Amino acid sequence: MLLKKELGVIENSYYEASVSRPHSSEPLTESVTADACVVGGGYAGLSAALELRLRGYSVVLLEAQRLGWGASGRNGGQVIVGFGEDGEAAIESQFSREDARRAWDVSTEGLQLLRERIAQFQIDCEYSPGYLSVAVRPGKARALQKYVSHLQTLYNYPMQWIGSGEIRGWLSSDRFSAGAYDPHSGHLHPLKYCLGLAAAARQTGVQIHENSPVYVIQRGNKPVVRTGQGEVRCDFVVLAGSVYLGEYGDDIAPELMSRIMPVGTYMIATEPMGQQRADELMRHRPAVSDNNFILDYFRLSADHRLLFGAGDSYSGATPPNLVARIRKRMLSVFPQLADLEITHAWGGFVDMTMNMAPHFGRLGTNIYHLQGFSGHGLAFSGMAGKLVAEAIAGQAERFDMFARIRHHAFPGGALLRTPALMLGAFYYRLRDML
Repeated sequence: MLLKKELGVIENSYYEASVSRPHSSEPLTESVTADACVVGGGYAGLSAALELRLRGYSVVLLEAQRLGWGASGRNGGQVIVGFGEDGEAAIESQFSREDARRAWDVSTEGLQLLRERIAQFQIDCEYSPGYLSVAVRPGKARALQKYVSHLQTLYNYPMQWIGSGEIRGWLSSDRFSAGAYDPHSGHLHPLKYCLGLAAAARQTGVQIHENSPVYVIQRGNKPVVRTGQGEVRCDFVVLAGSVYLGEYGDDIAPELMSRIMPVGTYMIATEPMGQQRADELMRHRPAVSDNNFILDYFRLSADHRLLFGAGDSYSGATPPNLVARIRKRMLSVFPQLADLEITHAWGGFVDMTMNMAPHFGRLGTNIYHLQGFSGHGLAFSGMAGKLVAEAIAGQAERFDMFARIRHHAFPGGALLRTPALMLGAFYYRLRDML
């Protein structure tokens, strides 16, 4: 199997292999005007563009590569409510109980918005309901049960507890001690969903340009967003490029880059195993992840493959022997799959904040940014696009609530933050082991 390594990314994606992309949109090669310019063609950017267009704004979207090239086309496909245990703790520590509940309700609205868009725009993205969080040891099971109780008490969000005597009926694995099932979350084919959002945005009149990296933004009352060959003169800018914003131009938004950290995450796909074997492997076919800090996550595809992700890279480089290492992790969960060939392996970067909560805000009065989804972006990044469109249209209360979340810069600056994060990850990996 030939794997191409580029910028810490492995390119042999099952997602890319299982879609038919439309022809690329032409690069921007002239000066155009619009009410809003969106930078970034992932979920957040496409959602913002779509929502703004539905409100009557003229919109130009610029994507440096192809639509869905970043995390939106590479992720685990898990559509999960909330912000993760750490992200929710950060929000709860800074907000009143009432505002923490409002933030949680926005996240549940994000799940509903995703399902509504799938139905409204007929996006064939293999959506399947059900998410299972699992614990690998009794101590981790107690922590998971405490978290489930917290969600029930503070947010009235019900999840089904699955004890040690029942978990084997959900997963054909001896690895897990207990689990919690969420019927409202789920999973889908992430790239098909992203391309479906792009098709919806085009249908509504959004002007999309791929292969159009932004090098500089001239700020002011009428911002000018410049690419190598063209420019967009506009009233509002939405920055939704996440960790890739600084890749082409240091002058785009340097004040944002210290608040997020690119973390590499990687997946493999097996060959198809057939429907009966897949159903026996994972009853109800939920998306699954354990509750370790360095976690394993997996799900079944529509064509009965196991898609398995394991481990993170905080160095920016692809770990050595990656496929063998993830396959070993997969077999520790499902040793009965040793006969299956690994047909695909891929990865990319997610944007992590220090406190794992999303990072929204403004630069001046008319440049908005959406970043820091910290592994929970499939559902909430779409909602983020709706929030920023509301704010531009003059209804900023919900956007401003999230913009109030305080974020610290990663320590050490550009040179030292990667070694510091690697040391921190090593510490948490030891905690998971012990």
